[in-house]
Amino acid sequence: MMIKNLALLAVLSPLVGSLIAGLFRKQVGVKGASFVTILGVAIAFVCALVLADQLLFQGVASYNHNLYTWIASGEQLFSVGFLMDNLTVVMMVVVTFVSLLVHIYSIGYMKGDPGYQRFFSYMSLFTFAMLMLVMANNLTQAFFGWEGVGVVSYLLIGFWFKKDSAANGSFKAFLVNRVGDLGFVIGLAACINYFGTLDYNQIFQTLHEVQGQTLSVLPGLHWNVLTFIGIFIFIGCMAKSAQLPLHIWLPESMEGPTPISALIHAATMVTAGIFLVARLSPLYELARPAMSLIIVLGATGGLFLGLLAVIENDIKRVIAYSTMSQLGYMMAANGASAFSAGIFHLMTHACFKALLFLAAGSVIIAMHHEQDMRKMGGLRRYMPITYITFLIGALALCAIPPFAGFYSKEAVIEAVHLSRIPGAEYAYVCLALGSFVTALYTFRALFMTFHGKENFDAHTRAHVKESPKVVTWPLILLAIPSVFLGATFVYQFLYATPPLLGKAIYIAPEYNVLKIMASEYHGVFHVISHAFVTLPFWMAVSGIFAAWLAYVFMPSLPSIFFKRFSWVARVLEYNYGFDQFNTLFIVKLYKKAAHFFYQTADAKLIDHFLVNGTGRRMVVLSNLSRKLQSGYLYHYVFVMIVGLLAFMMWLLL
Repeated sequence: MMIKNLALLAVLSPLVGSLIAGLFRKQVGVKGASFVTILGVAIAFVCALVLADQLLFQGVASYNHNLYTWIASGEQLFSVGFLMDNLTVVMMVVVTFVSLLVHIYSIGYMKGDPGYQRFFSYMSLFTFAMLMLVMANNLTQAFFGWEGVGVVSYLLIGFWFKKDSAANGSFKAFLVNRVGDLGFVIGLAACINYFGTLDYNQIFQTLHEVQGQTLSVLPGLHWNVLTFIGIFIFIGCMAKSAQLPLHIWLPESMEGPTPISALIHAATMVTAGIFLVARLSPLYELARPAMSLIIVLGATGGLFLGLLAVIENDIKRVIAYSTMSQLGYMMAANGASAFSAGIFHLMTHACFKALLFLAAGSVIIAMHHEQDMRKMGGLRRYMPITYITFLIGALALCAIPPFAGFYSKEAVIEAVHLSRIPGAEYAYVCLALGSFVTALYTFRALFMTFHGKENFDAHTRAHVKESPKVVTWPLILLAIPSVFLGATFVYQFLYATPPLLGKAIYIAPEYNVLKIMASEYHGVFHVISHAFVTLPFWMAVSGIFAAWLAYVFMPSLPSIFFKRFSWVARVLEYNYGFDQFNTLFIVKLYKKAAHFFYQTADAKLIDHFLVNGTGRRMVVLSNLSRKLQSGYLYHYVFVMIVGLLAFMMWLLL
């Protein structure tokens, strides 16, 4: 009962705060809006901590209960319920912790904004939707939360809706996610058709009954049912978690306020796809072709989406491309059956990526909302706290020991290296090279922003200073887990028996690469010392050195390189042509089709022929009919005679 009450309190507190801040703005005022939403998220965070302690460390059994039936359609019931297990509480702690700090940070960042209360209402509503997703015990409720975070992210990305770029960015995010949702819905329909339910436990209990079944996608083309379901649900995850080729919305989402970038792109919306694949691990373990697709696409994104950050000059977009790259690492871990490693990297990444986004926001505040790194430089002298925290986040992102990202990222790469699933060799090469690319773009951003000469004018120099405490304190609080979180939980997450996530994750014994890694684990210090003989570590160090060489020691080197290899710059600037492809083959074709149907079907067929044509034909018919009403008696007698003769001929014939 206590778990049920804590779960209800955790999920409803942000919703209540959002409703009060949004519907009673005049009554609560500006300060009241931030207070009630922060209080709601703080309550949710405390509940998440208590639940995590109960389930992870006190040995309390998992809780799975339906609260009520939402919709009943024939024999099919769609319920609202909670599944409180180890995976759920880990996600709850991550979501509420980052959300709480982002809420506090937003007090300083959004100060004076006319939409201040609306902003806090949206953020708290977003937290509610994300909690509904991760706490669900069925795919129906998960889809409700899935769509909830999608809708609220649309509102948050386009928060400054008078800016065309913000409106376009939110619209693009909404449309791309609808493409993924189509795949998700097809997967849900297949679940109902073959399992008869969308409840997680009921699906898992009947997996082996469905395992050997096939379905006909096209005449002569038969797919395994579990592979079909796994791939189509993964399509939804591709869009939500910005995997190739449905990644194109995420850079555009940087048009929203910086706190939203941290909230959406660090620990919440974009990790929903990672979480869902891990939640459905029993299904995916029986759908190996789907797992091959996941590991290949994840690793490809880990390398090639990271490369896009190398030429980006907007500080927020650099971190956004970094997010897409790290999501690729997490997804590759899922594809290698190292689900715990993927969730562990999700947790550490949430801290140091939120730290990087909020530190970037601190810089943007100081630079009067300038985001171009070419107009910065030398800021470490003016903003020491922001600089140190950004440096900590950068080292964690680059997986430099002993920072948190080292333990999780190293485990992901090693798990992929040990995997024998088709595509794993290619994935390992991509992720190892991605270590160099990650270090290169991360320290490029750090050096361009905080080192070198000052590239801003005298007016900016006179006003640039460290951000207020309401901004810097969340940075410090995020910096602490960015240093210590990895070493604290690496054993429990990856190598303990049973692991921290327990029965919430299923791994088939023949694919359990983490068990192989556990046999070689001899403590945290051994992991750190072993890093110095691994390829990913030296790739990361090489990336840091290359960034220092190109942006501190020889600042002219990048321009020389891109002059010599201008085609590389063009390929990266055009995002590998994804946007151009979509514009040419999707947007333009749809516009032409829409124009054709408007001109032919709507204007000519419906308007001209059916609607207006009916009126014209009635006018012609009435003109003809009017001629019959001449008023002369002999005309009517003549018509009667003709009619009588016709009737008689019909009788005789």
